[in-house]
Amino acid sequence: MQTYGNPDVTYRWWAGNSVVTNRSGRFIASHAAHTGLICFAAGANTIWEFARFDPSVPLGHQTGISLAHLASIGIGFDEAGAWTGAGVVTIGILHLIFSMVYAGGGLMHAVLFPEKIEDSNIIQARKFKLEWNNPDNQTFILGHHLIFFGVACAWFVEWARVHGIYDPALGAVRQVNYNLDLAMIWQRQFDFITIDSLEDVMGGHAFLAFAEITGGAFHVIAGSTPWEKKRLGTFSKFKGSELLSAEAVLSWSLAGIGWMAIVAAFWCASNTTVYPEAWYGEPLAFNFTLAPFWTDTANLADGEGYVGIGYTTRAVLSNSHYYFGFFALQGHFWHALRALGFDFKKLSSAIGNDDNATITIKG
Repeated sequence: MQTYGNPDVTYRWWAGNSVVTNRSGRFIASHAAHTGLICFAAGANTIWEFARFDPSVPLGHQTGISLAHLASIGIGFDEAGAWTGAGVVTIGILHLIFSMVYAGGGLMHAVLFPEKIEDSNIIQARKFKLEWNNPDNQTFILGHHLIFFGVACAWFVEWARVHGIYDPALGAVRQVNYNLDLAMIWQRQFDFITIDSLEDVMGGHAFLAFAEITGGAFHVIAGSTPWEKKRLGTFSKFKGSELLSAEAVLSWSLAGIGWMAIVAAFWCASNTTVYPEAWYGEPLAFNFTLAPFWTDTANLADGEGYVGIGYTTRAVLSNSHYYFGFFALQGHFWHALRALGFDFKKLSSAIGNDDNATITIKG
């Protein structure tokens, strides 16, 4: 964390990241606990939405966010192919159970396990110590993250191929094989918002799974062996050794989250293949005053009295994703500037026309 030249600086309780900056064991504890919170929210919201679901009102007009996502991947349908919510409660309960498991893991790492992974008696665990200014260490940890992301993508591709997902063109769940056409995948970088083929969607995920697992494996190997130090003396600089810090890594994470949220907002607002009308409601109208926002184009009289009065699921998702993404990017800029040495404490003096105030970025 930025200390502005004071190595003995202390942070208040609300600066939560400062508590785990140099404590890898507590860092893992916070990750596990955070995952538990997300899992609990998903499970609780799923059950809460289903308890208020009215089959006489279109799901997209009831702002059933969790239900819409489950329906899109082919969950909740009966044997006749109609969406009834079959199995939805089970999924919600499983998420609640998993949230307790994650919470238990967080507590174990916070209370029973070493504060710093490097103090662990387990050799494999010590490899995941945090050395913010060590490119090899950060690369090694990044590689494992990429592999898990790749496995998740591969799981989604196989789910669509074996179980099937909802196809709005048919109005039913069907098995979808991936279209691994590299030319198509390259082109979809620029027109993904208008994508209308589930095979192309799965092809993109299949390619992404391969790229992430391959890249992850490379990063694990390159970050855990001394070969680059002996043969490529400048390789550590190539990996950003002079840019690494806890604050810099945090800023990059916020940038990724923010950008993905904004992309999802535009995608959700207009695409009806990945976000079917049956579950998310009709496409939205784009507006701009001081900032972008989307409004419903459908008659929502049938949704009166339900969650999110007057808004479709699509409207809630698009607008909330955009503004969450926007503020995540502001967090990125804040922490990135702090990582570069920007002294925000001098900003108020500069605004107050203090001739002695200077604002610098340490290179």
